[in-house]
Amino acid sequence: MTTSNFDGWTCPIPLQNYPTIVMGHGAGGKMMNDLIRHLFAQEFQNDLLGQLGDSTVIEQLAFSGQRLALTTDSFVVSPLFFPGGNIGELAVNGTVNDLAMSGAKPLYLSAGFILEEGLPMETLGRVAASMSRACKFADVKIAAGDTKVVNKGHGDGIYINTTGIGLIRENVDIKPTNAKPGDAIIISGTMGDHGIAIMSVREGLQFDSAIESDTAPLHDLVNAMLAASPDIHCLRDATRGGLSAVLNELAEASKVGIEFEETKVPVRVEVNSACEMLGLDPFYIANEGKLVAFVPEAHAEKVLAAMQKHEYGKNAAIIGRVVDEHKGMVVAKTAIGGSRVVDLPAGELLPRIC
Repeated sequence: MTTSNFDGWTCPIPLQNYPTIVMGHGAGGKMMNDLIRHLFAQEFQNDLLGQLGDSTVIEQLAFSGQRLALTTDSFVVSPLFFPGGNIGELAVNGTVNDLAMSGAKPLYLSAGFILEEGLPMETLGRVAASMSRACKFADVKIAAGDTKVVNKGHGDGIYINTTGIGLIRENVDIKPTNAKPGDAIIISGTMGDHGIAIMSVREGLQFDSAIESDTAPLHDLVNAMLAASPDIHCLRDATRGGLSAVLNELAEASKVGIEFEETKVPVRVEVNSACEMLGLDPFYIANEGKLVAFVPEAHAEKVLAAMQKHEYGKNAAIIGRVVDEHKGMVVAKTAIGGSRVVDLPAGELLPRIC
């Protein structure tokens, strides 16, 4: 096994200066990206892991022309129950969505539970019931599982790990490296709902209308998009790090530049107000039921129309395009006519949001 190249780690403060893991290493920004690319990806390097997508496409395992997609995720959200959802529903939907971002039909999940001693059985029952409902709604089955218990004070009630497998139909080729200059960038709805819903509970914030998590399974929306045009280049769900993380990751993976207009990004008034109050940028806030799509310009309006007819895409909008300039960089055009670079978040904005 090769030795990890810590000299190559760059971040606001070089990561080799961190003797221990900090919360920012799991927040979806620069610190997490460097940790993944310079430690895990290097130590475990192989062609499959090197895809660095929401799910891995295993070309070697094909069934009647359909390829296997595999993903895994862990959920440590606090609080366990929040407006619009809970950790159990989040675990199912998050894994279903990671499979959907490769164009796969989700089929089976595993569920691993890390339970803290002293957790009320009623709480666990509510979470399990929510997962069951989410599985039925998404038409997936939990086919394997595991349970471990840790001493009181060594967990946070419940941690859940889920692994999912699905099948990608023929003629679908969605990859982080597929973005092309001229592609339209489409988002499926309002940004920042999930992260602000979590923060509103923690901080006791109240608004004229409730802010709820947008957690939802997106595979049916993706099916509608693919029916409108199978030529979709990239898909990502905008979870940790929000819209900014997705755009930066895809710009880097495809070696392209990205430009978008801030005024075209839908953000709820309440979410925008909360962000102003907390000093946050809604483009950096997590979502759990929204996706970003890169689509050839010729097909963009057709895909957008299909999205807007779907429950989970009714607020979809074309926000920008892929360009050949400033490769690897994301630039936002502001409401006053200027431009600003939208970089990856440096560390952690909102703790424990998924």
